[in-house]
Amino acid sequence: MQINQTRVKEFILIGFSLYPDVQILLFVIFFCLYFLTILGNLTIMGLTWVDRALHTPMYIFLSSLSFSETCYTLGIIPKMLADLLAKNRTISVIGCGLQMYFFLGLGGTNCIILTVMGYDRFLAICNRLRYPLLMTHILCGELVASAWAGGFFVSLIETALIFRDFFCSPNLVKHFFCHMRAVVRLSCLDSNLTEFMVTLISVLGLLGTFLFITLTYVFILSTVLRIPSAEGKQKAFSTCVSHLTVVIIHFGFASIVYLKPEGSWGDDTLIAVPYTVITPFLGPLIFSLRNKDMKNAFRKVVGKIIT
Repeated sequence: MQINQTRVKEFILIGFSLYPDVQILLFVIFFCLYFLTILGNLTIMGLTWVDRALHTPMYIFLSSLSFSETCYTLGIIPKMLADLLAKNRTISVIGCGLQMYFFLGLGGTNCIILTVMGYDRFLAICNRLRYPLLMTHILCGELVASAWAGGFFVSLIETALIFRDFFCSPNLVKHFFCHMRAVVRLSCLDSNLTEFMVTLISVLGLLGTFLFITLTYVFILSTVLRIPSAEGKQKAFSTCVSHLTVVIIHFGFASIVYLKPEGSWGDDTLIAVPYTVITPFLGPLIFSLRNKDMKNAFRKVVGKIIT
């Protein structure tokens, strides 16, 4: 039925236009969260760069995650903020494809980096004596590069599947960004198979990385429980608390989006807010507040500036 309809060259992002009375309030809230997110990530990257005490694998991965999160939010939130104040909420088909490609690629990269950070903690706790030999700076670079390559390779497949067909009017994307489910439903051809395939790829990626992280923490927990002193147990596991907290938040919000049944509760626009706005905001906050090395590095930098 859609084949005879007009092929579109741009989309209209409906987004928060369904809630006209609170758009200004949403703009203020999202802008503040976005500003603090960028500030937090830049602080982590800056401290890791200037403080030689943080030139360790754990903080290299954390800095890489902060950079990836910064790019992740940059591809979505500025456009969303502009649309909250604008009457024209259009985006070209090419622009939509690029936004989706970078969103999916950076989201996948974040998942893989979190997985690599779990593997790093596994080596540090379960193979403590061999850790410096196993987790070298060269391996750190290779793991980070693999995370970016893996994330964007999967994104390329998903984006190519969605944009291989033409899109027909009505050109209304029921979202505040080019979310793959919202866009694929506008395809001129039957979109059910494509939607199933891209959803399956995303779910397998989420479950695969989450299960790997879970497995590493099973080994970590078994090793920690064998430590005789309570102080030793607390010291060993304290290095994992921030990472584990971010993993639970990140995968928890993402699973709500990708694992919820079709047509179930909730507005997709509102459900997307936690993993596009709140999760990137909480990440640097958790890693900074619960990390003594990061706080000490911050005090050093501030002390040098004051003196």
